[in-house]
Amino acid sequence: MNTAQALQYARTQLATCSASAALDAEVLLAYVLQVARSHLFAHPEQNLTPLQQQNFMDLLAQRHQQKPLAYLVGEREFWSLDLMVNEHVLIPRPETELLVELTLVKLATIKHAKIVDLGTGSGAVAIALAHERADWKIIAVDNNEQALAITQANVKRYHLENVAVLKSDWCQGLPNKDYLAIVGNPPYIADNDPRLQNTEIRYEPRYAQIAGDDGLAAIRIIVDQAWGRLQDQGWLLLEHGYQQGNKVRALYQQAGFSMVTTQQDLAGLDRVTIGKKMTKKP
Repeated sequence: MNTAQALQYARTQLATCSASAALDAEVLLAYVLQVARSHLFAHPEQNLTPLQQQNFMDLLAQRHQQKPLAYLVGEREFWSLDLMVNEHVLIPRPETELLVELTLVKLATIKHAKIVDLGTGSGAVAIALAHERADWKIIAVDNNEQALAITQANVKRYHLENVAVLKSDWCQGLPNKDYLAIVGNPPYIADNDPRLQNTEIRYEPRYAQIAGDDGLAAIRIIVDQAWGRLQDQGWLLLEHGYQQGNKVRALYQQAGFSMVTTQQDLAGLDRVTIGKKMTKKP
C-alpha cells in the first residue's frame, strides 16, 4: 500500500463516523510516517512498511470508534501552540481561547501580574498567557497528578520560566490576596447530560467535565474561594456552558463581585463570565 492508496482507503473507512474524514486520514498517516501532511501529496507513491501499515490500521480502527484525533496523535493546537495531550486531560478547544483573550485585555497595562489558571489540565491557558506575557507569573493549578505531568511537559516544551505548577483543590492551596486574576475552565457539564454518552467527549476525563446535578458545583466553589485569594481590583474569569450565563453571573454577584458581565464566543454563545473584586463587599 502506498501513500495515495492509504489515504483513499482511510477516507472511505472514516466517512461514516467523521465529518472531517479526509483531514483525519491525512493527520493520522502523517503521524504514522512522521512527516508533514504536505509530504503525503508530494510523494503519493511512497510505500508504507508493514509496521507502518499496521499502525495506520490500528489508528483508523480507534478513530472509527470516535476516539478523538488529538488523543491518537498526542497533540492539539491551542493559541498557535502545539500542546501535548492524553486521556488524563481535556482536549483544548478554540472557544477557550476567549478566556486567554479577555485576560490579556483586562490586564493589558499591568506589569508583573500574578495569575492563577485553575483546572489547568494540559496547561493550555497558562502556557498561552505565559507565552504572550513573559513579565507575568502564571500558576497552573490542578488536583490531578497525571494532568500536571502533561502541564509540566508542555511548559518544558516551550521553555517557559514564568509558569509554576501547583497541585491544589481549586484555590485551597493558594495564599490569600496574592493574585491579580484567577482564570479557569472548570468542569461545567451536569452528570446526566446525554452528550457524555453520544460524542467524542466520552473519552475525555470525567473529573474534568462533570460538576454535579446542574454542572455548577465546581464554579460555586471557585467563586466562593476566589474572593479571598484575589487582590483588591483583581479579576475572576471563568469559562462555562452556553446556557449557564445567568446563573454564573448571579453567583458572582452573590459573592460580592462587581462589573459582572458574560462574554460570547465566536458562535455568539455565552462562554466566559468576568467579575472584579472591589475593596469591600457591597
